[in-house]
Order: sequence, then C-alpha cells, then structure tokens
Amino acid sequence: MARDFRTLKRRHLIYYLEVIDIESNQILGHLVDVTLKGIMLISKEPIEKAKSFSLRMKLPEGIAEEPHLEFHAKSVWTGKDINPDFYDTGFEVIDLPSTAKENIQNLIEQMGFSD
Repeated sequence: MARDFRTLKRRHLIYYLEVIDIESNQILGHLVDVTLKGIMLISKEPIEKAKSFSLRMKLPEGIAEEPHLEFHAKSVWTGKDINPDFYDTGFEVIDLPSTAKENIQNLIEQMGFSD
C-alpha cells in the first residue's frame, strides 16, 4: 500500500484517539485518519516499518458498545510529520471483523470531518 495511491478516501478525525500496542500495553500513537482498510498514526517516536501489530484503539462514547476496538495491522510506511517533533505512520488493517467494520464506519460518520 503506497502512501500516494489510495483506493479509499481517508477521513481525518476531529479527535486524536489513542492506539495501544497490545503486546507492550503502551500507547503506540494517536489516530489521525482512518478507512476500513488502513489507519494513520502520529507518534513522538518512529514506528518500525513492515511490522505486524496487535492494536487496541480507544473509542469515544456512543460509537460502539465496547470502549475499545482490537485489530491487527501492519505498518507500511513511516516518515516525519509536518511538525518535525512527530512521526506519521501508515498501517494496513488485516482481517477486520464485521463488527469492527461497523464500529469504524460509525467512527468515521460521527467523528470525521464532513466533505
């Protein structure tokens, strides 16, 4: 998944939601934008490219019955953010369950910027 070639329009979110690496139980970064096939995180530290992660994303109230969403994703690109103190990393979402897809769609509709 190349950074410049997207088949789905990314949705930039109003709130930066925490995304936690389940293995380390540490915040990996904050969600910047999302589709059903991928996410972009912003972080203080660079995230290793081409690595698979088990992730937990905290959801705002009213998006889903559960307070978080768990899924697997692979980092596909990384680079400096426009703010040189941060890094941006793109992830390809892997095997997203149908309930998780509904929750992400709700997140996009309720928290995303309108076109």
